[in-house]
Amino acid sequence: MFVDQVKVDVKAGNGGNGMVAFRREKFVPNGGPAGGDGGRGGSIVLQADEGLRTLMDFRYTRKFKADNGGNGMIKQMTGRSAKDKIINVPLGTVVTDADTGELIGDITEKNQKLVIAKGGRGGRGNIHFASPKNPAPEIAENGEPGIELTIRMELKVLADVGLVGFPSVGKSTLLSVVTSAKPKIAAYHFTTLVPNLGMVRLDDGRDFVMADLPGLIEGAANGVGLGIQFLRHIERTRVILHLIDMSGVEENDPYEDYLKINHELTSYDPDLLKRPQIVVATKMDMPDAADNLAKFEAKLKDDDTLPTTPDIYPISSITQKGLKALLAQTADLLDVTPQFPVKGVDDVEHRDYTTEANQDFTIDNPEPGLFVLSGEKLERLFKMTNLDHEESLMRFARQLRGMGVDDGLRAAGAKNDDTIQILDYSFQFMD
Repeated sequence: MFVDQVKVDVKAGNGGNGMVAFRREKFVPNGGPAGGDGGRGGSIVLQADEGLRTLMDFRYTRKFKADNGGNGMIKQMTGRSAKDKIINVPLGTVVTDADTGELIGDITEKNQKLVIAKGGRGGRGNIHFASPKNPAPEIAENGEPGIELTIRMELKVLADVGLVGFPSVGKSTLLSVVTSAKPKIAAYHFTTLVPNLGMVRLDDGRDFVMADLPGLIEGAANGVGLGIQFLRHIERTRVILHLIDMSGVEENDPYEDYLKINHELTSYDPDLLKRPQIVVATKMDMPDAADNLAKFEAKLKDDDTLPTTPDIYPISSITQKGLKALLAQTADLLDVTPQFPVKGVDDVEHRDYTTEANQDFTIDNPEPGLFVLSGEKLERLFKMTNLDHEESLMRFARQLRGMGVDDGLRAAGAKNDDTIQILDYSFQFMD
């Protein structure tokens, strides 16, 4: 089964908690604080795997979680850092935030790695909080929470040349003849249900990847047939081979077929017609093919709406006539055609998902006497506060005051003994 779109949940590991400990050894006076730091949590990392051709594995595994870091220990010993969670994905995978639609990254290179959720840093032990004023602090941080989000992965195959056209025009047959690919071929529509890739190698040493895409039909860009599922795979191609059946067996007008397919490409993405396109007249071994080709060429010349008259290469995949010239012209176009921007990848600003954005805190007053504090920065500080030690709580109170939370609560109408809530923790407001 070919799967090219999935949605999965990922959770990076939390950092390990720092420790409150003191050194007490014989003959070591004034040992002082000796609590170690927590270890780093594991990150979620996507890695390109050339052996994968589909996102099928993610149909059955939808949640990935990295390990947490180890807690700090006595004698200033740091907790163990967790290993990163490596997830293999095929080349051509585009990763976006499922909730916001923002782009996280695009995996297009061999062995490329993409950190999509960074593990939390370890909390600091009490050795870091010693000062002349407080030489024996009972303060330690909990580990930083790891990034958690839902991502959408979309596969856009990496092919230099894309074959487009109505069903049964000979795309799979052409691919099977010029490459070592073995696509399913039959005399009925929609034989090709998934994109097929093959490597074309010319006698002069040049080579390129060709993709046979499932047949388009009229209305594909609006969700009709199979085409809408696979139009995205044309986006990475630099040259389009537009195959048109000249046999006359289907009793279709080749010229009308040509216009309809180009209309579907334009409806999906107008920029697709900006890349080089070669018209390939197929099945020229059939009796009426030459007459149909002549009529097709005449209609193209009389069409004033076309910016330029496309190059037409008549071929027969069965007899292999015309294939050498077609492949040579295709390779020549590839030599002078740069990469085109991919829709939804190169036209948006990348967001850094390895660290949380520091948003300002917000204050809600859902009912009289209750104020709810929220915000990524504030909630992260709270989660990293060790509530078991009073000195840690006092430090958190100072952090809130420095952020302007106290002034914000007063401006919102908070009074003495009102309840302040952060996540599931509540305390009283004292002015």
